[in-house]
Amino acid sequence: MAPSSSSAAQPNSSIALSDVSFAWPDGAMIFDHVSLTIPDAVYSLVGANGAGKSTLLRMIAGELEPTTGSVTVRGEVGRVGQHPYDDPDATIAVVLGIADIRAALRRIESGSVDERDFEIVGDDWDAEQRAAGHLAALGLPEDLDRAVGSLSGGEATLLAIVAQLLRRPDVLLLDEPTNNLDSDSRTRLFDVISGFSGTVVVVSHDLELLERVDATLELYRGDIRLFGGPYSLYRATLDAEQEAAEAAVATAANDLRKQRREMVDAQIKLDRRARTAATAEREKRVPKIIAHLRRDAAQVSAGKLRNAHRDDVSAAADRLDSVRDEVRDDRTARIAMPEVDVATRAQIVDDDRLRIDGPERVALVGHNGSGKTSLIADLIASGHVLVPYALVPQRITFDDPTLSIAAAVAGAHPDIPVQNVRAHLARFLFRGARADRPLAELSGGERLRVALATALLADPTPKLLILDEPTNNLDLDTTEELVSALRDWAGALLVVSHDPGFLDRIGIDRTQTLSTR
Repeated sequence: MAPSSSSAAQPNSSIALSDVSFAWPDGAMIFDHVSLTIPDAVYSLVGANGAGKSTLLRMIAGELEPTTGSVTVRGEVGRVGQHPYDDPDATIAVVLGIADIRAALRRIESGSVDERDFEIVGDDWDAEQRAAGHLAALGLPEDLDRAVGSLSGGEATLLAIVAQLLRRPDVLLLDEPTNNLDSDSRTRLFDVISGFSGTVVVVSHDLELLERVDATLELYRGDIRLFGGPYSLYRATLDAEQEAAEAAVATAANDLRKQRREMVDAQIKLDRRARTAATAEREKRVPKIIAHLRRDAAQVSAGKLRNAHRDDVSAAADRLDSVRDEVRDDRTARIAMPEVDVATRAQIVDDDRLRIDGPERVALVGHNGSGKTSLIADLIASGHVLVPYALVPQRITFDDPTLSIAAAVAGAHPDIPVQNVRAHLARFLFRGARADRPLAELSGGERLRVALATALLADPTPKLLILDEPTNNLDLDTTEELVSALRDWAGALLVVSHDPGFLDRIGIDRTQTLSTR
């Protein structure tokens, strides 16, 4: 179903959400009665893995229907997902959607007057020229007959973006577009985004890209909030709000303790008065009728006082609960690395192209298409990796996405008891019912955690961890947790990444650069 027509949208908004709710078939609520208008601009969309970023893009694109409410978009929408193509044998022309137009143009050039050829071409007589221009702008090969399987993962993503640009969309939705891109390709992509004339909404963990946007959209607890400015301003605003919320919690907690102390003190005083009155009545220091009247009056007064203090304590507790709700307790992935001991001079990888000794941390870098992923595959296939290893590939796929997380990991390690598998998954925040979620429902970051958990459960324990673009599809909090975990990893490490900041933070010892083939 396509989004609603633009007639219901506000004149200055390209996207409008009206009382939108969305829940998966299992009842998991992603959005809860969200209303928001998004004017023309470049936006980043941030939030924890699983918060619903990709789901929102698919809903704006009309690929998913909201459970309630409506999504209105002015004009055409182009969306590029995290996994842009499935058929490696398809040509660039097929992916760009111009193969039929090219064929019709060739027939017309050869003298065809068939009306069907002219209908196929329509107004796109310059389709090949426009395609060549967009391909050149993003540094992609202009050979339209080339198979996309020969492109790197980053080039495939850029190609999918070109395919959308050729459709001339008014709204462009990009899901982790800088994954696998080298620095030159990222710069070209930034230029394309900044030069786009309509609305751009981009999901990314790339801090440089997040700093280039006009505004930031955040998904949190089923709601969407708009922050003016780039990620740094969003983060500063959020940090200030959290400091104020934490201060409010401290104040409310102190007030609750004060109200409870006052209630206890008041009760002690009332008990003393009651004992004094009882003693006076027993010793007949006052007439009996007066003692009874005083006792009744004291009981009424004490009841009122106790109720007043109870009300004060209850009100203080409610205030504390209210301000506590404003303090975020975002759960980030706790990645637990297995213990491993690697001798300093142990041979890990022995090959003329790459050598790793002991617990070295090596970064493998190079332009898109330089063969980094291919080198890793060849080292493994040719037996030049000399120790047990764990590999988390660039593109994480599952043979049967209908399986649950626990079933998939248990299937990969049939000799390990199921209870041990679940205990292992709990260390990756897949506890209890979370481990029973279908693989098909997982976000990119959750898929990475499943792949990492599967690889690290191997027996014997891996001495070499190989990660191919591990920060792709991770939210910023999960990236920080991965950095922390890799700092604690005592084994050898081989990492492919285009993110120099990430490589610096995990303590790379040596960088090996591959030249373009």
